[in-house]
Amino acid sequence: MKAITSSNEHFAQAAFSSQSGVFDALYSGNTIIQYKRERVRQHVLKYLQPGSSILELNSGTGEDAIFFAQKGFKVHATDISAGMQQQLRDKVVLHQLHYVVSNELCSYTQLEQLRNKGPYDLIFSNFAGLNCTQDLDKVLQSFSSLLKPGGMVTLVVLPRFCLWETLLALKGKFRTAFRRFFSRRGRTAHVEGVYFKCWYYSPSYIRKQLAADFTTLSTEGLCTIVPPSYIEGFAEKHPVLYKGMTRLEDKWKSAWPWRGIGDYYIISLRKRGSTLLSEC
Repeated sequence: MKAITSSNEHFAQAAFSSQSGVFDALYSGNTIIQYKRERVRQHVLKYLQPGSSILELNSGTGEDAIFFAQKGFKVHATDISAGMQQQLRDKVVLHQLHYVVSNELCSYTQLEQLRNKGPYDLIFSNFAGLNCTQDLDKVLQSFSSLLKPGGMVTLVVLPRFCLWETLLALKGKFRTAFRRFFSRRGRTAHVEGVYFKCWYYSPSYIRKQLAADFTTLSTEGLCTIVPPSYIEGFAEKHPVLYKGMTRLEDKWKSAWPWRGIGDYYIISLRKRGSTLLSEC
């Protein structure tokens, strides 16, 4: 395993390794998490060409790696958690996808040490894995050399403002409501009793860091109108309301201000140097 560069990464990998064995059982039955996964996957699929190669960061138990492999893409799945990597390897064997899915234990803060440097058609990071570093600028700056000309980056990130969380102030939950605003030094999170820090980043921060080599394709808000998945049972308790919320979010996901005020946002950028380059 590559050397861990910070104590925060050490704690994060310990936390998610501890949770790896029960991770899928905890979250696979959550309706809103399934909505989020579907949104992210459809976002990626509208840009990727058939047969593309993907470098996945913080790949977790391999849910997305398996999905994209079954769609005909080649995936190199990386993570800092040995437990998560083992879950992924088990799924690769189960689905007999070893010919299209490879894996490597590596932190996204050390991508220069990757054995498999591609180059790739897409670098992909889902569900806020990148929020676990305060050095996101350095991570982003390492992307260009790993991508082909015209290659793409798709990241799913927690922003500095979330409408749903801010509304919790109406219930007197001020600490949660404003935790993203006051997070310059990171906010403490915990998984399986292990504590580590998270940082929040706006879409403009990512665009600025990648501006020299990349053009933004699109930004979509995720869980802007649909509530965050930690509001457990919402979809089941309010099925008609939930269905209406999904329709509205799918309609307004790329419009201002909805694209930047969700629990997450999805941002895609393309490396310059291809005739496929376009903006939307």
